[in-house]
Amino acid sequence: MIDRLEKEVDMLERHLQVLKMVIDNEPIGIVKMSNETGYPHHKVRYSLRVLEEENLIEPSSQGAIKTERTDEFVDELDDKLDEIVTKLESMKIEEAAEIES
Repeated sequence: MIDRLEKEVDMLERHLQVLKMVIDNEPIGIVKMSNETGYPHHKVRYSLRVLEEENLIEPSSQGAIKTERTDEFVDELDDKLDEIVTKLESMKIEEAAEIES
């Protein structure tokens, strides 16, 4: 059960790292991203596809570039991650047991 969550978090981390590279270096191609991150080409390609489906990047002849939606997404990201962290922390069984004692 937790293993799936861990894998999703790892994948989200990779997607966000690829997005950050696009934001910082646009336009940027798969080979350069793969070389700089150490991720295999197929994983970078998958992250790019996910980001494109979310309308956060778009392809260009020179490589991936950000979209009009990218800045808004980045502005909201920290708050959304904080909400998720708070929710996860509230799920800890050990802490709940200590509070009840």
